[in-house]
Amino acid sequence: MEDWINVAPAESFVSGEKFLFDLDEATRVIIVKLDNDFYAIEDLCTHDHVPLEEGEIEGDEIICPYHGARFCLKTGEVKAPPAYENITSFPVRVENDMVQIRDPRWD
Repeated sequence: MEDWINVAPAESFVSGEKFLFDLDEATRVIIVKLDNDFYAIEDLCTHDHVPLEEGEIEGDEIICPYHGARFCLKTGEVKAPPAYENITSFPVRVENDMVQIRDPRWD
């Protein structure tokens, strides 16, 4: 599947700030611009299945606001417990100044 979904114009993003996007009825995605690159992860901590949207960003990590688990924004990889399972990350690109994501879960 190669369907890219328009999210928002690239100028809408501020480096280091979270941008929330509903990919479908069940999946919310956090998109973050770090320097000039964009990254997207599912807005769901794998430890307790709570949203990460209120979590702090430190460097290239997001910290779960409930129990402190850390995840890499670039890959979704767990960086600190209590979570031990990675979160889903999504491919991101910029085409014609539009940030787009793709859902590879159904490939």
